[in-house]
Amino acid sequence: METKHTLDIKDMLVFAQVVKARSFSLAAQRMGVSKSRVSKAVARLEAALGVRLLHRSTRRLGLTEVGEAYFEHCDRILEELAQADNTIHRLHRAPRGTLRIATSVAFGTLHVAPALPGFMAQYPEIGVDMTISDRLADLVEEGYDLALRITPAPGENLVARRLAPIHRKICASPAYLARHGTPQTPAELRRHNCLDYTHIAARGAWRLNGPDGEIEAPVDGSLRINDDEALSQAVVGGLGLALLPTFIVGRELQAGRLVEVLPGYVPLERFLYAVHLPNRHLPPKVRVFIDYLQQRFGDPPYWDRGDALPADGPSAGAGGLSFAAAD
Repeated sequence: METKHTLDIKDMLVFAQVVKARSFSLAAQRMGVSKSRVSKAVARLEAALGVRLLHRSTRRLGLTEVGEAYFEHCDRILEELAQADNTIHRLHRAPRGTLRIATSVAFGTLHVAPALPGFMAQYPEIGVDMTISDRLADLVEEGYDLALRITPAPGENLVARRLAPIHRKICASPAYLARHGTPQTPAELRRHNCLDYTHIAARGAWRLNGPDGEIEAPVDGSLRINDDEALSQAVVGGLGLALLPTFIVGRELQAGRLVEVLPGYVPLERFLYAVHLPNRHLPPKVRVFIDYLQQRFGDPPYWDRGDALPADGPSAGAGGLSFAAAD
């Protein structure tokens, strides 16, 4: 059927309300609009369809054959809209639904994954779909609710909440230092095997903050690797020195398996941020997850306090969860 005018879904819904009320006046009253506005909406719809939908008289209102068939479709649309509205209200009243998270490999494996069993026990109506990758996820294109990023600044066009400071230290094993000596100044790093984490380090130099401000210390070494957890294992094994985050090597430093070198010189400050797209109505599932992590990590974070896990933390293997790693 060729229509003469463009269909407007609002007019379709007004027509359905008129049929349900069996009256233009009563439908207008229920919708809180004027009777003339309702009449014009039905007239526009009939003009757009090129058919008469209603029989009108001073005493009664009835459906034409075409109107009766058309009303069934409009009524289904009304029902779907009501269900959609109920779904939205239900999801925004309580934390539920699937939470899509993107996080880096080392931090996600060591600290986010162990947090999930406790979080999901507390919020059983939330499911988690977590991607672990050191690639920067695009929240818009890839549909993530939330990303956890370690960075000096979270970037523009995102809402960011700072969760914890990320401290890095120059580390070496006691065995390495026994063989090669302990550097006393940044200049002495040139004589040592300085291993690089390639994901953030500029080749050939470490940027450090010292007593006289920011410096760039020239370094060279036999190993460059894009995984800082693997890099920490090489350092524990006595291969050389490296800049390593305390969320990976905190326990090794506290147990004496690693030693901090040049404690007066530290890398530029970074933080762990929870970032999400701007949203006036942040879904409860996102809000409670951010709150849960911040409370769990603590201030200072537990990996800098000497705790293997927070007091209420489950073991890393609990829960039987599995996670998808990005390519």
